[in-house]
Amino acid sequence: MTVLNKARGAAVMLAAALALGACGGSSGSSSGDQAGQGGQGGPKQFSVALNEPDHLMPGNTSSSYSITVLQALFDTLVVLDPSGQPQMRAAESVTSQDQQTWTIKIKPGQKFHNGEPVTAESFADAWNATAYGPNAWTNNYYFTNIEGYADLNPEAEGAKPATDKMSGLKVVDPNTLEVHLTEPFSQFPITLAYTGFAPMPKAAFTDLKAYDQAPIGNGPFALDGAWAHNRQIKVKKFAGYAGARAAKADAVLFKIYASRDTAYTDLRAGNVDLLQTIPPASASEAKKLLGDRFVPTASGTMDYLGFPVFDKRFQKPELRRAISMAIDRQAIVDAVYSGAFKPMSSLVAPLVPGYRETACGEACVYDPAKAKALYDQAGGFTGTLNLYFSNADPSYEQWMQAVANQLKENLGIADIQFRKIPAADYLSTLREKKEDGPYRNNWVMDYPSPQNYLQSMWGEGNRMGWENKEFNDLIAKANAAASMEASVPLYQQAEDIALREMPMIPLWNWQDQAGYSGKIGDVKIDAYSPNLDAITVK
Repeated sequence: MTVLNKARGAAVMLAAALALGACGGSSGSSSGDQAGQGGQGGPKQFSVALNEPDHLMPGNTSSSYSITVLQALFDTLVVLDPSGQPQMRAAESVTSQDQQTWTIKIKPGQKFHNGEPVTAESFADAWNATAYGPNAWTNNYYFTNIEGYADLNPEAEGAKPATDKMSGLKVVDPNTLEVHLTEPFSQFPITLAYTGFAPMPKAAFTDLKAYDQAPIGNGPFALDGAWAHNRQIKVKKFAGYAGARAAKADAVLFKIYASRDTAYTDLRAGNVDLLQTIPPASASEAKKLLGDRFVPTASGTMDYLGFPVFDKRFQKPELRRAISMAIDRQAIVDAVYSGAFKPMSSLVAPLVPGYRETACGEACVYDPAKAKALYDQAGGFTGTLNLYFSNADPSYEQWMQAVANQLKENLGIADIQFRKIPAADYLSTLREKKEDGPYRNNWVMDYPSPQNYLQSMWGEGNRMGWENKEFNDLIAKANAAASMEASVPLYQQAEDIALREMPMIPLWNWQDQAGYSGKIGDVKIDAYSPNLDAITVK
């Protein structure tokens, strides 16, 4: 029996998804905005640098910028504390006898910001709305393993679902939600920490578009005034909050910037109090400038180099391993990211249970001589080697240029061309398998489980066109394991297969660098949350 409740400190990691966000908006804020207002009888307020969110509907955004705001506005069922231990939040317990039918007990007495009670139905309604195909919300796919999901997402193009409720969600009573999955899934509890599983009040469904602009949550902060697009979002302490993390500050001002560089300039000038993503190129300066107020944090984000194995030129594992061994990961990290990122020899990030530092073995060790020998053994490569990446960030082209130089020098591939794709078209290019060469692939951890990486990127329907029945069978066995702990060895066996065949090369693990002003205290940033409720204003 798997039980997660407030009395048990199992070695299970739960996380909110950190996803790449939109980079829009304008720098600065309205006149009169101050970084940290407080003292002298004024409200205890601090400011947080942010890029423009795409949405504030929990079910319709995976943007890290949106999630930062949503974590202040909503309590999810389960969260991680800074030490990585699971804690119940809106839930009292999450239990299962067979990993397929789960019972979630909701803590009584919780309220939304409009006074509505938080109940099991609040979660069921939100999940059904997110899973309802015609809504076309970003987090729809998180609910694919709940019974009845297919009924809300008919395969026929343009077909309207016959129902708007998943049969696998049963509201037993106001404080009990029963969830039936299509198959056993030991990792299910850790998905509940993601903001996409947050509850919604009944008031939201009278006008969903309006709710997206002014969400009513159940967290320690409530929205204060309108979302001023490209300028600011302000939240205030919710007096009726009955959860476990009452806010220390009276208000938080999210100041929206066009770029991290501009935000960092404002942090240096004292015009913003907290910046969660200091640009890597400024990390060394920030560390000297901020001292103890410079906070490096581990990240679940990974960069990879993927191969179109559906192209016969890339079908030999020996060729793919040769390219891996010809890449000097440390040199690229030092040159492009000022050494802030960590070269990787694993397909999963260090935060993930079951992570093995040297899982890849020599195939991920820079060795030009062995790489060239293996390359020749594989028959080399003829024609133009196209390297694909998006134009979303200048660093992508910088490290692709470094990779190209190393492949030319170490393997003798003379004809290498870049295919820089507009960010809006990049993912569709990969999904439609239009690429004919290695490509930049990035994964932002949704929750710290090997399953989230391995099945999502190497499983059935992957972008590489790679197929391996043994791999897929091991993933299925791991998903159905008796516990999350028991699943880890099976996921590791699956990872070994993917590393042996190398349809995608691990490159480096991102490391985040945050910084804050001297106007605030008790700043406890971790990989899962900025913990804005704990921050105090001096």
